[in-house]
Amino acid sequence: MPDDPRDIPQTANTDADRLNRHCYCITLDRDALNASLRDQFSGTGMGFPTTEVPELDQFFADTAVFVPTADIVTMERAVEAIESVSRFPSYLKQVLSWAPEIAQFDPGPVGAFMSYDFHLGPEGPQLIEINTNAGGAFLNAVLARAQRRCCQPPHAPAVSPALDNFDDAVFNMFNAEWQTQRGDSRLSRVAIVDEAPESQFMYPEFQMAQRLLSARGIDTLIFDSAEFEYADGVLTAGGQHIDMVYNRLVDFALESPRHAALRRAYRDGAVVVTPNPRTHAVLADKRNLTLLSDSSTLREWGLDTENVKLLERTVPKARLVSRDDEAQLWRDRRSLFFKPVSGHGSKGVYRGDKLTKRVFENILEGDYIAQDLVPPGERGIRIDDTVTTGKVDIRLYTYAGKTLLTAARIYKGQTTNFRTPGGGFAPIFQV
Repeated sequence: MPDDPRDIPQTANTDADRLNRHCYCITLDRDALNASLRDQFSGTGMGFPTTEVPELDQFFADTAVFVPTADIVTMERAVEAIESVSRFPSYLKQVLSWAPEIAQFDPGPVGAFMSYDFHLGPEGPQLIEINTNAGGAFLNAVLARAQRRCCQPPHAPAVSPALDNFDDAVFNMFNAEWQTQRGDSRLSRVAIVDEAPESQFMYPEFQMAQRLLSARGIDTLIFDSAEFEYADGVLTAGGQHIDMVYNRLVDFALESPRHAALRRAYRDGAVVVTPNPRTHAVLADKRNLTLLSDSSTLREWGLDTENVKLLERTVPKARLVSRDDEAQLWRDRRSLFFKPVSGHGSKGVYRGDKLTKRVFENILEGDYIAQDLVPPGERGIRIDDTVTTGKVDIRLYTYAGKTLLTAARIYKGQTTNFRTPGGGFAPIFQV
């Protein structure tokens, strides 16, 4: 992949736009996908997801999203710049000032499966948000391997180049997180943790992560977060000693009483948790976007000119919502997107042009940021004999600032979802 997007012909942008609007062919090989899924769930004692879990089909769109290689390069460079900023002492001092107390503790791990979500438009990639414990990577890896070329210019890579090494990269990621805190000792047992995991929408993915790690010699179990017990410096679940927790909770600071045992063990350094509360505070707290979109502050902190300009182009302006700015925020609302600072999964987010006075009042009373509105990209899709348009988000799954996998989500509505006919996760074809 070229190091500089300026080295790539701009005709790629036109090609990608044309293909996204007018290429309706089905790229997904359902037979190959189903065979892969059967392999994922067979021979492990896990079986296919139960009837209580959503059907796997709803996760997957039938078609790919076309993205210029130049935009992939720009997004990857932006991720590297952001993670560089996240190590600046001045940045850390600021973000930890508004973080929960538990985030002051730094055990070392940098966070498995970070994700950076972008919209693509005329101005290029625009960062929408940063997430810890991002879902979908395992599902997207299976999906990307079950694609046919379609409406594709010759000689272009079909899917993410990182896909070939995805399984190794995931295994190495968990080992790296372990060794950062535990040195050269051996990782023996991992617990994948969420509240009532079997009822979670992404439960099939928990099973896929379990299979991958178990196949490489790491005893991997799935537990409800309330099953932990902590005594004599040992965290257990189901009577078994837990070395590492792969954390899928959205209680980012482990504040819930049901997470008390995990919280104490984490604070005592008795268990490795990834991603952990500090990772969320340093990278994924939405208030941090107000800093990452502030060029003058980034310059003062010592970010080099090239990366300051890069973040100017890729991080939409964001500011904390204050009642002192009520009149200006209401006046500018149509060009803003409002997000709760501690939100997740698109809960409590509002496009400014959809706001009522009552909802706006609630926003003023809560902890929100206002981010410049960046419309999502679009993908033409055919459902039966009807052609329609879906919105598109681009997600980079990363570890330590490096890309593990790229993927897209096709949806309708105000925010991403898996209810759109013809929508769901989609692989990226680079052009």
